[in-house]
Amino acid sequence: MRTKLFFSEAFRSVASNFSTTLAATMTVLIGMFLLGLFIALGTWVLSWTSSVERGILVKVFFEQDATPTQINRVHERLVTMPEVKSISFISKEDALRRMKERYPDLTQDLPSNPLPPAFEVKPTDASYKELIASRLRELALPGVDSVNTAKKESDRVLQVARIIGVIFLAGSIILLVASTLLIANTIRLSIFSRRREVEVMKLVGATNWFVRGPFMLEGLMCGLAGSLLAIILLLLAKEFALPVLEGSNGSFSEPGVRAMSFSLMALILVGVSLLVGAVGSGITLRRFLRV
Repeated sequence: MRTKLFFSEAFRSVASNFSTTLAATMTVLIGMFLLGLFIALGTWVLSWTSSVERGILVKVFFEQDATPTQINRVHERLVTMPEVKSISFISKEDALRRMKERYPDLTQDLPSNPLPPAFEVKPTDASYKELIASRLRELALPGVDSVNTAKKESDRVLQVARIIGVIFLAGSIILLVASTLLIANTIRLSIFSRRREVEVMKLVGATNWFVRGPFMLEGLMCGLAGSLLAIILLLLAKEFALPVLEGSNGSFSEPGVRAMSFSLMALILVGVSLLVGAVGSGITLRRFLRV
């Protein structure tokens, strides 16, 4: 009976205060649309940085006349390091083939193969690359010409990854707080117009939760409607705008780089909007319950 009363009161409030309800719904729509874009872009960038981190390697270049025994000795040392995830041997022939694929004009008239054999060492974590390289340099194993980590480029990628993580977290929190405050201010207009009704209900003995129930349900309805509209707009953007971006910039369709799945993002937006709508209504109503 009480649930039925809550729903009837909520629908009556929506019908009688359509303008404020529409304003609250549009507020949720804008907030959830921006949050959805932020989640999609943020997770794509994080996926891209993770892909780049996975590609960070420690390259061990051997001398041209390095013997198989010297190469095997380096391999044995690398295997004992817990920071090493995998080791790939690149022969002189493989190195030349890669060079021809990447720079065909520079390699078409080579009289001989100038490239040395090498190990490509993948660390368990990108931050271990310098540790692995320093250990190899300290060992000064025979046959090793140089150890390269592309320190400047890889450090820049790791720094960007950390900055993006902080921005993604801070931006999400700011959007959630802003959406909650905007919804609270919008719903406050509806509650203010019915403050006398709230005061009367409190004076006749209604509990805080009995008074708060219809308003929080109204906030849930606004949140749900706004999130569904935002999801529809995001779906249209995904179907029509994303293919244009992928066609004009190939980096948006790199293999292995993906944003969060749309279905999961939609569930998150619905859940967040319901929470924000209920919390916004509850926060706003607190001052009117002090009778």
